[in-house]
Amino acid sequence: MLRWIRQQLGFDPPHQSDTRTVYVANRFPEHGHYIPQRFADNRIISSKYTIWNFVPKNLFEQFRRIANFYFLIIFLVQLMIDTPTSPVTSGLPLLFVITVTAIKQGYEDWLRHKADNEVNGAPVFVVRSGSLVQTRSKNIRVGDIVRVAKDETFPADLVLLSSDRADGTCHITTASLDGETNLKTHFSVPETSVCQSVSQLEALQAVVECQQPEADLYRFVGRVTVTQHGEEIVRPLGPENLLLRGARLKNTKEIFGVAVYTGMESKMALNYKCKSQKRSAVEKSMNTFLIIYLVILLSEAVLSTILKYAWQSEEEWNEPFYNQKTEQERNSSPILQFISDFLAFLVLYNFIIPISLYVTVEMQKFLGSFFIGWDLDLYHEESNQKAQVNTSDLNEELGQVEYLFTDKTGTLTENEMQFRECSINGIKYREMNGKLVPEGMTGDSPGGSSPQLMSEELLFLKAVSLCHTVQISYNQSESWLGGDPFSHTNSFSFSHMEYYAASPDEKALVEATRRIGVAFTGCSGDTMEINTFGKTEKYKLLHVLEFDPNRRRMSVILETPSGGKMLFTKGAESAVLPFTTTGEIEKTRLHVDEFALKGLRTLVVACRHFSPKEYIDVDKRLMSARTALQRREEKLQQAFAHIENNLHLLGATGVEDKLQDKVPETIEVLRRAGIKIWVLTGDKHETAVSVSLSCGHFHRTMNILELLQQRSDNECAEQLRRLARRIKEDHVIQHGLVVDGASLSLALREHEKLFMEVCKNCSAVLCCRMAPLQKAKVVRLLKTSPEKPITLAVGDGANDVSMIQEAHVGIGIMGKEGRQAVRNSDYAIARFKFLAKLLLVHGHFYYIRIATLVQYFFYKNVCFITPQFLYQFFCLFSQQTLYDSVYLTLYNICFTSLPILVYSLFEQLVHPDILQAKPSLYRDISKNSLLSFRTFLYWTVLGFTHAFVFFFGSYLLMGEDTSLMSNGQMFGNWTFGTLVFTVMVITVTLKLALETQFWTWMNHFVTWGSIAFYFIFSLFYGGIIWPFLHTQDMYFVFVQLLSCGSAWFAIVIIVITCLFPEVMKKVLYRHLCPTSTQKSQSLSAPQAQALSCVESLCCYQHGQSGCSRLARLLEQMTGQCKASVNNCHTSSRSNRSWSDTENFYSNDRTILTLSPIEASRC
Repeated sequence: MLRWIRQQLGFDPPHQSDTRTVYVANRFPEHGHYIPQRFADNRIISSKYTIWNFVPKNLFEQFRRIANFYFLIIFLVQLMIDTPTSPVTSGLPLLFVITVTAIKQGYEDWLRHKADNEVNGAPVFVVRSGSLVQTRSKNIRVGDIVRVAKDETFPADLVLLSSDRADGTCHITTASLDGETNLKTHFSVPETSVCQSVSQLEALQAVVECQQPEADLYRFVGRVTVTQHGEEIVRPLGPENLLLRGARLKNTKEIFGVAVYTGMESKMALNYKCKSQKRSAVEKSMNTFLIIYLVILLSEAVLSTILKYAWQSEEEWNEPFYNQKTEQERNSSPILQFISDFLAFLVLYNFIIPISLYVTVEMQKFLGSFFIGWDLDLYHEESNQKAQVNTSDLNEELGQVEYLFTDKTGTLTENEMQFRECSINGIKYREMNGKLVPEGMTGDSPGGSSPQLMSEELLFLKAVSLCHTVQISYNQSESWLGGDPFSHTNSFSFSHMEYYAASPDEKALVEATRRIGVAFTGCSGDTMEINTFGKTEKYKLLHVLEFDPNRRRMSVILETPSGGKMLFTKGAESAVLPFTTTGEIEKTRLHVDEFALKGLRTLVVACRHFSPKEYIDVDKRLMSARTALQRREEKLQQAFAHIENNLHLLGATGVEDKLQDKVPETIEVLRRAGIKIWVLTGDKHETAVSVSLSCGHFHRTMNILELLQQRSDNECAEQLRRLARRIKEDHVIQHGLVVDGASLSLALREHEKLFMEVCKNCSAVLCCRMAPLQKAKVVRLLKTSPEKPITLAVGDGANDVSMIQEAHVGIGIMGKEGRQAVRNSDYAIARFKFLAKLLLVHGHFYYIRIATLVQYFFYKNVCFITPQFLYQFFCLFSQQTLYDSVYLTLYNICFTSLPILVYSLFEQLVHPDILQAKPSLYRDISKNSLLSFRTFLYWTVLGFTHAFVFFFGSYLLMGEDTSLMSNGQMFGNWTFGTLVFTVMVITVTLKLALETQFWTWMNHFVTWGSIAFYFIFSLFYGGIIWPFLHTQDMYFVFVQLLSCGSAWFAIVIIVITCLFPEVMKKVLYRHLCPTSTQKSQSLSAPQAQALSCVESLCCYQHGQSGCSRLARLLEQMTGQCKASVNNCHTSSRSNRSWSDTENFYSNDRTILTLSPIEASRC
């Protein structure tokens, strides 16, 4: 404990140096005074709370919310001073909110504890004391030798020592880390790969030196020193030697590895990232409104306090005969008395700040988020994937998007590559019937003989077949594993092989060469085998120069069957062509541009032959760079640059990535909705422009502006000024901008305003050659611009994560590049086309629902508290409460809570079909229009107006003559307050009913049920003497009120007085100056009949069976089904028929868009 405290205070840091030394099997030096380094244990902790700190920590976090802290202060004030209302009126709602939130957060943390315990308690095998011992995962220490079997996950970050394979390699998948599903090969050093038994490992004397833990999954710098026969052998260690925690062992029986990073120091744990808390525009508006109402509250409290003392300045009212002051009150400090009175008024009016608003908003967001997952139109049958909600806090933000940033590959396209064309030695070829055919020729060859390829063509195909990181899975028995990995070639055809690759391009190219006749058939250790038209050739793999984003190319150095040393390189044309010296460079460059204009993804292939002397120098440079512990990456880049030079150009490839279904239609719909679309991609600009044109992002009639290949700040600034002038001078409706990554870096450095001016005048922007962080910078640039537009980013790969997290709303596409984008997104969908309904329908509904919810909550609380304020003018500001304490407590919790909650879950202003057919309706709710200050002012003034009518209407009808009973019995102040409260509950409930456009049986149930519940509760509360109540001022008050005909007359008159102007306003506005939304409502009425109140609940995928039974039962009970259920549905279908000229969406199957064809399912 003391060590932990010292570490937390910074006095005892666990890592004293930049490197760590790990003794394999914890065989520490026996001589000298060696002090072992301290390392973290192997426990994973993702939970926030423990059983000891849950209550204080959770309470601290909850009371950091201003509203909760405010109500806590009010509650404490009620406890400390004599206030007009019971502390229960503030304490009970606060306790309810705190308890519900604590239960929710506690349950979520319990699930995290459960998951942590499952991981930490998983059984593992370690080598200790010369034997294999089973222990728990949390007991693994740095230096332990761990055994992992096939299909198990690695319990810590391990350096691979050996495997059951003779060459010491193993295959793993890292899908849970980076989303890549391909098999990756990892290697052990030769000196440890022979240690395949426990006794050999126990005798192993080795020391691993490596860097301290860091989060980068793809970086590891270290070396291992193995002592054999008194001699120390040093070998470099890199990412290919490190097995990361969370990865899974595949196609290998077992491995042994030494733990170097454990627990929260493993790379997986270091990548646990708390996403920045995103706040929606509605939440920001809500906080602003709360501040305004807080000012109103303070003003009312100050005014009441001042008026009280002004009234008491007259002697007759300062100390009336019926309320004599005590001696203590006469001698108390005037200042303290003023503060006490101010706090008492603050308590009296505090309900104008609605604490239940937060609970209702949380419930609305949580329950409403299920609708996205239940929507069958967002379900992709081919991949069996439905829409996914990772956070419900941003539902309404889907209806406010102004800028859409999208990746291209895998988002707009399928990420399914198909080889189309290639250029070899300056001649274009295409694949036809499994043959390479020069351009202009057919693929028919007489006699079916094998094609005769020239040496250059054959070398090109071999280069493509050997320069990659593809892995092979065989569909036969795995009995050959551990034996000869090439024995399969004699027993079955190549069709039994399945390729796995990190890049779909690589897989498409290797599959294409196999179809043509040059097949990659396997890799064993340092040997790669290809089959060239039936002839087997084996190449020794000497070095792999891995791909990285800066070089944008990869290379392999091989020893050919003849003994020569050769380099094969492939990469982007801008990363390879500048380093070529021989070959058909210009012709190939032209062909690459032609491929790009067709929308094909291009790669350039080159080679280099090494003389024996050159190879010795190359090998020496690589070994020196790879064994360096300091500046290893920099030295490797220098070595790669030296090696990948003086290349001979072989040719180029063109691979097609097909557009996803309905991408052009989706982009056009979103553009009509007023959303500006930016495409951010890493492809070259010709390919990106071609795809933009084909998907409709750029129109053929659009004026395309270019900001490309800018070399300096001045050059970039001048080009931006030219573009700005051109936009002003050209009388073109739409402009499109193309900018590359290098030019973008210059533009963002010193010319942000000029760049933004150009971009905002363009209806479409395409950014190509973009790095992941550049994508995030572009999103941040728009997000922080003076207009503060709402941004949405959509992508499918790990390179899109930073962009997704930076945008206001991040959407992941469940594509073929893993799940990292999905895990880091706010929402996930299977296809880009689903974005249209997600925004135009779900976003529209979520926004109008929560906007009305927020405004209505403030309105009904103004109606609630203003009569309390007005009542003080009639009771000499004595702080007498108008309502009973129980009514104060239950008003927001019971009497008025359910109607607005159900409204906020089911309301539809316009039918979903119309929202999709008329995307311009999306613009009507943009820029947070329904929560503008004008709308807020309307609801606030309406609340004050209704409150005045409640109070003075009741006062006029019974204030002067309180003897309204037939027997002459008089009404008291509690009867008056109850009348005001009754009118208020009925009016605010019916006001919401007037706002409701889409009625379901649940709306009817909660609307009329809330009013009925109030009457029933009041009758029981006031009609029975409750022994546990200290006082019962309301005894028989409500019964007496309802027995008076004048009271009923007052209720009807006041409710009509409040709501009749509202009805007239709605009628006049709809007929004289209707909005586009109201016009669409009139259009939607004949085209799409509203669903029955029963169908509205039963047409979700997860609720069909149970709700269908409920639907039939209710319909039978209400008489809607006379004979049978079938007759009911037949009539339902006939009533909702569609004409041939009307829009019909046959795939719209949710509650929101139920078609007549699908009605039979309900």
